[in-house]
Amino acid sequence: MKTIRLTMAQALLRYFRAQEVEIDGVRQPILAGMFAIFGHGNVAGLGEALADVADRFPTYRAQNEQAMAHAAIAFTKAQNRRRILGCTTSVGPGATNMVTAAAVAHVNRLPLLLLPGDIFANRRPDPVLQQIESFQDATLSANDCFKPVSRYWDRITRPEQLLATLPQAIRVLTDPVECGPVTLCLPQDVQTEAFDYPAAFFETKLHHWRRPSPDTMELAAALQALKSAKAPLVIAGGGVKYSLAGDALCKLVESYDLPLAETQAGKGVLPWDHPLQMGGVGVTGSSAANDLARHADCILAIGTRLQDFTTGSHALWGGGAKLIQLNTTPFDAVKQGALPLVADARAGIEALQAGLEGWKVPGSWSLKAQQGAKAWNDAVSARTAPRQLSGNALPSDAEVLGAVNRTAAPEDIMINAAGGMPGELHKLWRAHRPEGYHLEYGYSCMGYEIAGGLGIKLAHPDRRVIVFVGDGSYLMMNSEIVSSVMMGAKLDIVITDNSGFGCINRLQQACGGRPFNNLFEDVKRVRDVKIDFAAHAAAMGAVAEKVNSIADLEAALTRAKGHDRTSVIVIDTDPLDSTPDGGAWWDVPVPEVSTRAQVDAARAKYEKALTGQK
Repeated sequence: MKTIRLTMAQALLRYFRAQEVEIDGVRQPILAGMFAIFGHGNVAGLGEALADVADRFPTYRAQNEQAMAHAAIAFTKAQNRRRILGCTTSVGPGATNMVTAAAVAHVNRLPLLLLPGDIFANRRPDPVLQQIESFQDATLSANDCFKPVSRYWDRITRPEQLLATLPQAIRVLTDPVECGPVTLCLPQDVQTEAFDYPAAFFETKLHHWRRPSPDTMELAAALQALKSAKAPLVIAGGGVKYSLAGDALCKLVESYDLPLAETQAGKGVLPWDHPLQMGGVGVTGSSAANDLARHADCILAIGTRLQDFTTGSHALWGGGAKLIQLNTTPFDAVKQGALPLVADARAGIEALQAGLEGWKVPGSWSLKAQQGAKAWNDAVSARTAPRQLSGNALPSDAEVLGAVNRTAAPEDIMINAAGGMPGELHKLWRAHRPEGYHLEYGYSCMGYEIAGGLGIKLAHPDRRVIVFVGDGSYLMMNSEIVSSVMMGAKLDIVITDNSGFGCINRLQQACGGRPFNNLFEDVKRVRDVKIDFAAHAAAMGAVAEKVNSIADLEAALTRAKGHDRTSVIVIDTDPLDSTPDGGAWWDVPVPEVSTRAQVDAARAKYEKALTGQK
């Protein structure tokens, strides 16, 4: 048997570089590159191995470990889970900085390869720098924190262990059901140890995305439920995008006049002006979609895990509505007492397409959908149009996104994650293409936006990437502006500055509370601070400016298209203004006992709303 003598780190890289996937007829490596921040726990082992292949395999240096993992997540999301970027850090704080990002990937069912350095397997120098030292279990390190947020976790304590571990790792990273974070903890001594690996272990392997077909009995039950329906509604989730099922879904809804609503992850599977497009559904949904959901007698949910923002905390659709869950993951398919249809989204849609032949949605339901969609689109146009402001009045987030939407091209990609903007975008953004709307709203992680924009740009270097980020999220994580400038990965970033956490301030007051500890004006402080975000971004190499009106914003966005590097545009916005149209109840408990009459009143409304939960 032919063997190759390699260090563990060299072998790990060689194996992953040999794994390929076919996209649009072209074979490409699954692992497209590596983000790395080196420390004593990985610089001599994996760092040296990466340097040795630098002419054939890209390594990117980020500024923050959580940020680089966010960039890797956005990259794979933009690649519909087909390709990934790895992330390696040292042991200790560098490693645990990635735990939040691992949670983002886990919630969103996205593959992520994490390679944190680890303490010595031989324990000779214990305790080493940055070792936490568990008093009860000497085998624990800080990397055990990754276990709850990893789909596959292992610690490589011997070089030959890779022969068993790496095939399992690539299985999880490419499995439509299990895919999520893979964490391989790499003790810094073992990274440098050598083994005679079988040469066959590193042969190129082509992986195919599995497309399980639906079970015959489950399909029959789903078809019966749909054919019996007088008022059906389709809800499209992110699984439709990951399955590349957009065309099949469009054919299905057009063939049978099925109105369609979208989750945050599914938004864009139909263009905004498609006659069967009802818009977002749920807490941040359109009035058209939510009205249909409330009156539907059958809901076909495709590729969604039905989180509370989609279901209105289980209060949006009636208890008598039949729910069909078409999902590749059995865990999701059985939620809320659904009729499960366990299958790949595209395979399931195609099976439904064939089985529904001869059936059609009743004309009265189609007319209701069309009227609702028209009314909603009229409301969106009005809400996103610039107003004539007077005095110290500030524009709303809706007006800002309207300006960006009007100046954006259909092929541009917009990204956001947290604060008040996701709700406005779900309701109001007019998406043209599936990949053009990129929201991380599973974990809704503040700090994802700019780093995620970098990941999208690496996935689609020929596309314009527009980042929406609030001042609060910007302050949490902005470092990858530097990376984008250094790497020539141009982003157009719009910072909406409402002087604090405006979204939570509104929620706080909706629950009867007084404004407290969210906006800067309501926090305990010695002095007021007005942050110059444009100056800060410019200091990191971006072309930056602040604008004072929607007209100025549109002009700045046009200028940004011509800049040769990342552009940052700052605009002050009203922290109290959010779109009242559409929406649905969200279960946020209100205290039973309070000294505030406003809280007591909010509690009474809350208890009444609870009676609507199914």
